[in-house]
Amino acid sequence: MLSRRRDFLAGAAGMAAMAGIPAVAWPQAKPRVTFISQWSAGSDGAAITGLGKRLEEEGGIWQHSPVPGFTTEMMNKLRADIIAGNPPAASQLKGPEIAAWSKIAPTVDLDAVVAAADYEKLVPAELVGLHKPQGHWIALPMQVYRINTIFLSRPAMAKVGATKAPATWAEFNELAAAMKAAGIIPVANGGIRWDDGMKLEIALAGISADAYRAGIMQLDPKALKGPEMTAAFAQLRKIAGWMDPTTAAQHYSVHLPKFLKGDAGMLLMGGWAQGVIKGLGGKIDDILIAAAPQDEGKPCFVLNADSMIFWKRSEADLQAGQLLLARLIMQKDVQEKYSQTTGSIPVRTDVDLSGPAWSDGQRDAAAALIEAFKSKRVLLSLAHNMAQPNQISAAMIDVITEFIHNDKVSPEQAVARIAQAVDNARG
Repeated sequence: MLSRRRDFLAGAAGMAAMAGIPAVAWPQAKPRVTFISQWSAGSDGAAITGLGKRLEEEGGIWQHSPVPGFTTEMMNKLRADIIAGNPPAASQLKGPEIAAWSKIAPTVDLDAVVAAADYEKLVPAELVGLHKPQGHWIALPMQVYRINTIFLSRPAMAKVGATKAPATWAEFNELAAAMKAAGIIPVANGGIRWDDGMKLEIALAGISADAYRAGIMQLDPKALKGPEMTAAFAQLRKIAGWMDPTTAAQHYSVHLPKFLKGDAGMLLMGGWAQGVIKGLGGKIDDILIAAAPQDEGKPCFVLNADSMIFWKRSEADLQAGQLLLARLIMQKDVQEKYSQTTGSIPVRTDVDLSGPAWSDGQRDAAAALIEAFKSKRVLLSLAHNMAQPNQISAAMIDVITEFIHNDKVSPEQAVARIAQAVDNARG
């Protein structure tokens, strides 16, 4: 450990000079990181705590101020600290919000640190622009999740004689109907806003990747009102009908005990559900993890990436801490540990996932990501603020949530409303 730390500090001192921070500041100041995120519990809480411990092992001071709840609460705290002139050294932030928030307060230029690690070549191309919005790296992605993932309870599958994951929406609907007939709750999803948004984006991505890109990512009016979007809302209606009717406003984890016993059959959720299931004592071997239904028959990857943005501070200890944290985030072993805790896959594309610490679901997601990049079928998540800024995502999810809870709204009406919501949000 001692020799590793000595080499680490020597390298970090060199990077400090490259980044325009005097190298002499490193040995004189104990690296310190003040950090704000929403990761307070569960697998995400365990992963960020593990990262903090690693930073402390390397001689740093880790000061995490979690803000429980959804991203909005964390952003409110971050905005208040920025206005008060006391931004954290780093904070959770991702997607288009990185560019938007970088206009609110000065950020750290991480170009030299990234170049020293030769990191840009290892990061999926879809993520590079999001993290260097004005041509300079100011944030770093930490982990990648496939949103369009389906988890199946093997006990529930056994009750209806199912042996594989549904490959298309028709197969999904057939399996769900069989589960309902057997007294099983077909879909174990929850009823909070981001869960609602995910169900629609998973449905649309599984119908047409091109329609998703045009409608959700590019906000093309024709695509927003197109037949694929109408079909996605129609599928969403079926999914909502197969959920527990008492699920309104509940987190999906409430249903996991029933899912693990086989009383609920399927869960449409990002890879983080693996970490939550393990945290509840569930056995991954009792679950089948696969790509969500895809009618086009080709890999499609709806991407969510957790990231950190680095805010400019003048204090030598915080500057040293930022350099230490940035280098740690980019390291292969750190990303491996983080993803093994949360159920994600590493941002680095050179990580070997063949070992026993990785699940078949993670290996499947990693392979799907590589294939989707080759065929330009990587899509950015709406529900997790990757595809659009927060105000547009929120306006669209308002329409989706209303549709789920009001079966008098037709898919055609929902399509018209979501297009209008986008127009209103854009101002």
